[in-house]
Amino acid sequence: MKHTEFDVIVIGGGHAGVEAADAAVRMGARTAIVTLKRRDFGVMSCNPAIGGLGKGHLVREIDALGGVMGRAADAAAIQYRLLNRRKGAAVQGPRTQADRNLYWSYIQNHIAKKEGLTVVEAEVSKFLLRGQRICGVSLADETELSCSSVILTTGTFLGGIVHIGDQSFAGGRMGDDPSNQLASFLSDLGFKRGRLKTCTPPRLKRSSIAWDDLDQQPADHDPAFLSF
Repeated sequence: MKHTEFDVIVIGGGHAGVEAADAAVRMGARTAIVTLKRRDFGVMSCNPAIGGLGKGHLVREIDALGGVMGRAADAAAIQYRLLNRRKGAAVQGPRTQADRNLYWSYIQNHIAKKEGLTVVEAEVSKFLLRGQRICGVSLADETELSCSSVILTTGTFLGGIVHIGDQSFAGGRMGDDPSNQLASFLSDLGFKRGRLKTCTPPRLKRSSIAWDDLDQQPADHDPAFLSF
C-alpha cells in the first residue's frame, strides 16, 4: 500500500461501499475502500435480482446521481419486468434478474479501472479519534490510515451472525469471517446497533417440481432499463 493519507475512507465493499467509494472519487476526493476480500466486490446474493418495488426507485436514484448499480445490472441482465405495470408510475417497480458472474465482472472491472481509488484488503479494528473527530482508522495488523471522513457501510459483516435452522455461528456470509473488532469498538463508544435479517430462500429439488403445471412469467417485450 503506497499511501496512508486519504480524504475519505470507505469501510465495506458491498453494494453501498462500492457506490460510496465511486461517489467520493467522482467528487475529487482521495479515496480508499477497505474490504476483507477484494474478490468480493460485486458479489450478488443467491437471489440475483436488482430493483423491484421500492428498490427499483432506489436504483434509479443512484443512477441519476452517477452511480454504478444500474449500469452493472443492465450489463448483466437476463430478464426485465416492470412490476405494477397496470398502475401509476409512482408505484411501478423496474426489476431485472441478473447473471451473477457478469454483474461481478462488471463491478470488478469498474473498481480496477477507477483512478484515484485505493483498495485495501484488511479488517478495520477501530477509528482513530482526535477529540470528538475521526482522523483515521486502525487496521487489524495495526496499520494506521489517516483521513478527514469515514463512511461505514455495515452490511451483514459487522458483528455478523449466520443462522441455519436452530444453529447460529459468527460469520459475515457463509464461508466469510465477520468484522467483530470494529463491532466491539463501536459498542465501547456507546453506539447501539440493530440487525436486519437477510433471509436465504429455500432450495427446491428440481426433479420434485411439476414444471408443466406452472405458468411461465416471460420477460417484458419493451424492457424498462435500470440505467438512463
